[in-house]
Amino acid sequence: MLYIGVDLGTSAVKLLLMDGEGKILNIVSKEYPLYFPHPGWSEQKPEDWYEQTMAGIEELIKDADKSQVAGISFGGQMHGLVILDENDEVIRPAILWNDGRTYEECDYLNNVIGKEKLSEYTANISFTGFTAPKILWVKNKEPENFARIKKIMLPKDYIAYKLSGVHCTDVSDASGMLVFDVKNRCWSKEMCDICGITEDQLAKIYESYETVGCVLPEIAQKLGIPENVKVVAGAGDNAAAAVGTGTVGDGMCNISLGTSGTIFISSNKFGVDKYNALHAFAHADGHYHLMGCMLSAASCNKWWMDEIIGTKDYAAEQKEIEKLGENHVYFLPYLMGERSPHNNPNARGTFIGMTMDTTRADMTQAVLEGVAFALRDSFEVAKSLGIKIERTKICGGGAKSPLWKKMIANILNVKVDVIESEEGPAMGGAMLAAVACGEYANVEEAAAKIVKVVDTVEPEEELVAKYEARYQQFKEIYPACKELFDKIQ
Repeated sequence: MLYIGVDLGTSAVKLLLMDGEGKILNIVSKEYPLYFPHPGWSEQKPEDWYEQTMAGIEELIKDADKSQVAGISFGGQMHGLVILDENDEVIRPAILWNDGRTYEECDYLNNVIGKEKLSEYTANISFTGFTAPKILWVKNKEPENFARIKKIMLPKDYIAYKLSGVHCTDVSDASGMLVFDVKNRCWSKEMCDICGITEDQLAKIYESYETVGCVLPEIAQKLGIPENVKVVAGAGDNAAAAVGTGTVGDGMCNISLGTSGTIFISSNKFGVDKYNALHAFAHADGHYHLMGCMLSAASCNKWWMDEIIGTKDYAAEQKEIEKLGENHVYFLPYLMGERSPHNNPNARGTFIGMTMDTTRADMTQAVLEGVAFALRDSFEVAKSLGIKIERTKICGGGAKSPLWKKMIANILNVKVDVIESEEGPAMGGAMLAAVACGEYANVEEAAAKIVKVVDTVEPEEELVAKYEARYQQFKEIYPACKELFDKIQ
């Protein structure tokens, strides 16, 4: 049988076709616009997602035996607010994960409601990217739209609804809304009351590998697939990427270098770090995970290459970088503010340490190292909880860079396992579909049989020592700049 994984990203939807043994048969990508109506705002039109997803599926399966398609599932950008009216029409453009407009609502949630209560209700505190503050923003700033809300959805779940007619979500994606009781895997009544919504306005919750329904007859006809094709709940992009990289079960780690950057640690047990520096979420494998998320990762490199030095030849720029662990230039990668572990929407990208002999290569190196150093900030929080991590998988666009992988291995002092297929959330989505259709008994079995490690980047003792000294300097820069960030904002 054949399985479709849909990765609804921030810049494009990536679709993957996989057979029952995990072999990738085809991959298609379709882009859509991103809108910035005001500084710090970030929006997209859900209708664009659906249009490009449908066009992508048609292209994906055009040469396949369509009768063999058995299931469709998802990975998707998290936290985005999609609101529908009584006719299931989109009320306003979706407010995305990297949107920073909700600082007043976050301040209200964290400091008036209180971080302790939020953590008690949801296992997390409020970040500007989360969905609950977005709901409050619409309530406060667009009351006419708030009054029209019939359903509140997340980005990938809007696509699942359009395909199946079912208002659904999964536990991993719901975990990032700040309306979900992560420990008990259900909606939080207290958070619904705080946000001024009812549970009826929220979607039905499923485990990531559960079937929500079948494709609608008109969808099946349009795509030329059977009407009994299962639509499976899927997962938030990081949990789906974790499935796609085999980061399931207890104590496994994955680093994702996509538009955003994450460090993802799976656990069989529920746990919360006492400062809420890491997110405590439900995992797509039926258990839990801790996650540190930085808002700008590979996007920092894209910004530096495309907008500042004006090149598309990323590899050529990296070839000029030779002296690792010896760069005197540092970069804070907070181009969109920051989440883990600082939770500061006012934080900004910052270069420091340049001199007259600083080169273009030094600046490029600083950008790459800055992202790795910032990932280590979250890694240190995990270590403070007694979690011992000796190796990690890696995925995302940035994972294609041998240099960046080497930096991460030595800055974090862990072995970095490279897997055969670095297709992340789309692969995870296809694997969840295969589990739902009975191809595998559970998510762990699917990961064990499909995911293959083909290379390992080992840390080097001398380079680890050099980067340790650099990291100790790096971690002093943000505290020194914090007050200034607040002033210039």
